[in-house]
This record gives sequence, structure tokens and C-alpha cells, in this order.
Amino acid sequence: MKHTDLILAFAPLDAAALAVVLISWLLIGWFIEHPPASRPSVSLLMQAYRREWMQQFLTRQPRIFDASMIDSLRQGTAFFASASMIAIGGAIAIIANPTAVRGVAEDLTLSSPSIAIELRVLLVVGFLSNALLKFIWSHRLFGYCSIMMAAVPNDHTDPTAAHRAAQAAELNITAAKSFNRGLRSIYFALGSLSWLLGGYALIAAALMTTAVLFRREFASTSRQIMMTGA
Repeated sequence: MKHTDLILAFAPLDAAALAVVLISWLLIGWFIEHPPASRPSVSLLMQAYRREWMQQFLTRQPRIFDASMIDSLRQGTAFFASASMIAIGGAIAIIANPTAVRGVAEDLTLSSPSIAIELRVLLVVGFLSNALLKFIWSHRLFGYCSIMMAAVPNDHTDPTAAHRAAQAAELNITAAKSFNRGLRSIYFALGSLSWLLGGYALIAAALMTTAVLFRREFASTSRQIMMTGA
């Protein structure tokens, strides 16, 4: 890769667009996980429900429902991890095939060199790779949570029961946090595809993705339902 190729591939607009999408991704993630006390996010509200779940788990007999729930959560993380791996493989295949990349550029009537298209696809690969790592870790944490739940004594009056249930709740919350971070990376990976249309398109997609995430966390119908009686 020549130095002149990199200059052609990244115009000032592209550099600004890249900065916008990365800053948007980091800021919305931080804001969702550290919302104002007066306006909690859906993710924060769900943390309280996860703790409540483990309190109910203490006295629920039998605990088949809880085992099914954890299994369902693990299946969800496994599905998204597999989907991310497939998507990463497809993106790498595009980068490794310059002919196909040039064809895409011609179809989109882009004037930039094919190397610019390949570098833009790398942004998508970066988001997908981050999502994959988050989903894998989330899957493992949900496994830890299931083991901790199995360690909770059937007798809820046992001195260790409440403590074990609280530990399981915190593991559940940590696993969900990783899962949500992976989902946000998927959102931004999809938005980053718009970079193939140019820097302005990437900026617009980054802002739109941020707006969608903000609405779902702070202004959605599901949040209103969760807030009822909270």
C-alpha cells in the first residue's frame, strides 16, 4: 500500500466522518450505561429486574423456568456470535478480492480508488469483531451465572442462599452489559456500510444510528412499560 494511495483513500471528509462514527459509538454507549438518575435507560432498568429475578428465584420451586431462561439467553448470544463470524468472513472475502471491490465501486458510481473501498469495509470488520468478542464473553458469563444459580441452596433460609443469588444477579447483569455492547457494535457496523456512498453518508448514518439507539433506550414504549410501577 503506497503512501499516495492512502492520501487518495482518506480525504479530510472521510477522516471527519470516521471520527464522528467512532465518537458517536463511544458516547452513546457511555450515556446508556451512565444515564442521568432522573431518566434511567432501558438497560439500567433491566438491571433492577434481573436482581428481582434472582430474588424470586430463591423461593421458586421447581426452578425449571429459571434454567430455561438462562438457556434462552445463552442461545441468543451464541446466535449473534455465529452471525458475526459469518459476516466477518464475508467482509474479509470482499477485501481479499479487489475485482469484486472494483465492481462494487463501479455499481455505486464512486470515483475513489478501490483501495478506499477496502479500507472502508475494514471499519465494518472492526465493529463486527468487537461485537463477536462481546458476544463470546457474554455467552461465557451467562454460563458462569447458570453455575452460580445451581449453587444456590434449595432451602431459601440457608445463610448462603441470598448471597449466592445476589452473585448470580451481578453475573447476569455483567453478561447482559456485554451483550448490549455487542448489539450496539452491530448497529454501527450496519451504519458503517454507508461509507461506501461517501463521507457525508457515513456521518448521516452515524447520527441516525445514535438517534435510534437513544430512542430505544430512553423514549421507547417498552421503557414506558418498564417504568410503570417502578
